[in-house]
Parts: sequence; C-alpha cells; structure tokens
Amino acid sequence: MRFRSFDSLSVFSAVANHLSITAAARELNLSKASVSYRIRKLEDELGFPLFERQRQRLHITTKGETLWRSTQLALGQLDRDIRRLQERETDLITIGVLTYFFSRWLSSRLMTFMEEHPDIAVRVEPITDVVDLAKSGVDVAICWGVGDVEGFANTLLFTCPARPTANVEITRRTREMGLEQALKEIPLLSDSSGSAGWQEWHQNAGYDFQPTQNRLIIPDSNDRVQAVIDGQGIALWDDLVRSELESGELYYLSDIAIEEAGYFLVYVTNRNPRSAVIQKFSDWICDQD
Repeated sequence: MRFRSFDSLSVFSAVANHLSITAAARELNLSKASVSYRIRKLEDELGFPLFERQRQRLHITTKGETLWRSTQLALGQLDRDIRRLQERETDLITIGVLTYFFSRWLSSRLMTFMEEHPDIAVRVEPITDVVDLAKSGVDVAICWGVGDVEGFANTLLFTCPARPTANVEITRRTREMGLEQALKEIPLLSDSSGSAGWQEWHQNAGYDFQPTQNRLIIPDSNDRVQAVIDGQGIALWDDLVRSELESGELYYLSDIAIEEAGYFLVYVTNRNPRSAVIQKFSDWICDQD
C-alpha cells in the first residue's frame, strides 16, 4: 500500500524531538488532542508503534527512531531546497558527521545555525571515519577521537570519556566472570578504525589486550549502539547514550574511561574555497553547550 501520510511526519518529528506531546503541540501551535490523533493515524498507516509510554515518560521505539532519523534528513533537505528556491544563490557548507553524533547531539542544535545564517545552505553527509573527509569532499567533519587527527587541522569541541558498555544480559555475565575475563571472552565491538580505542582503554585499566573472540567491526555508529542493545557484544560508549543508561537498556561495566576522548571539528586547510562559511560554522559550533 502506498504511504500517504507525509503531512504527519513533521508532527511525528516534533514529538520525537521533544519526547513530549505537550511540547510538540506548543511548537506546532496545535492542540494536544490533534497531535495525539495524527500520531495514532500515522501509526495505523505504518502498521507499527512509534512511541511507547514507560513510567509516565514517552519513549521512541526502535522503528520509530529509524523513521525519525530519515524524517529529519528528508525534512531538513526539503527545507534547504525551498530556501534555495525562495532566496538568492546561497553559500553551501557540507558537514561530515557520525550518525550517532548527529542524532544525539547535532540535530537538535543545527537549526539554530541555519536560522542565524539563512544565506548558508547546509548539507549533512554521514561518515564513519576521518578518512571519509578527504574522499567525500566535505568541508568540515565532526569525529570522535583521543587527540590530534593526523593530516587534518582540528579543534576540540568537548571531551566525552568513553567506557565499556553492555546490555542487561552481558552485564550480568560480566559480573559473574569478572570484567577482565569478560573482555577476553565476549566480542568487542569496534568502529572502522579497528582496535585502537579498545587498546587505549585496556592500557588505562592495566589489562592486557587479549580478546579470544573475533572483534565485530560495525562502522556505522548508530548501528553499533543497536548491536550493543541487542547483545552482540561490548562497545566503548560515552555520555551520549544517557537515555539508554537511564532506561536500563545499557550499563557501564567500569568506572575506568578513556578520559581524553572527545569530539573534534576537523577540516582540510589546503582546500577551502568557502573558508568564510566554514569559519562561521566553526565559531557557531564551538559556542554550543
């Protein structure tokens, strides 16, 4: 059956942004009843729930979060296209970003940059590693790391220490066998950079890095979060998974962290045809909380 409720996606996006019917209604200048009706209608057409209520709080479902990410990108692109059609020729900046960082930190803030700079069009390009910066032609990227990014100029946005993280069942198994043994027997999930992060953490913890299970490499960061929730292994995650930590879906396995880890604004200085635009974005993002 052909999907027809495209007009309800903006309502869904507002509810997903706030995780609140009341806040979404206020933003959209609609009644709470109208917002609730449109969400129910959208769920009926889709054939799956988008939200569930737990402990008097609204939570987005796994399928709902997937649709939310797609909706954000689609509505954002539509808004930018309309701006370009309505206004004079604009400057363009292409931002490379981890899907995890975009959905959990940048997405909710990016609209303020576009409101402050209506003459700048923004294109978001999903990346999995800093090497994508040179290959994809992005102007700037936001990457996770532990220091200088070789070959690229960079600015630290904020530190965000990373710790071993697991779901309920693997947390239980870890407590039974001990953390050091668990890290040898349970698969360690890595990003496209390989084992560098895990080796750094083992060094901080005073453990030998001797995993006996094959590592599972999952380049996409949001997919890697879901893999941990599904019990595929243990991964290094930071405070941006706080919603899963608060809900009990995920647990930190240790207080030991890669303390110097954080998110860096990275760009190539020797090819910068829109340096003034990039400087405006750099100034803006460095001021964000």
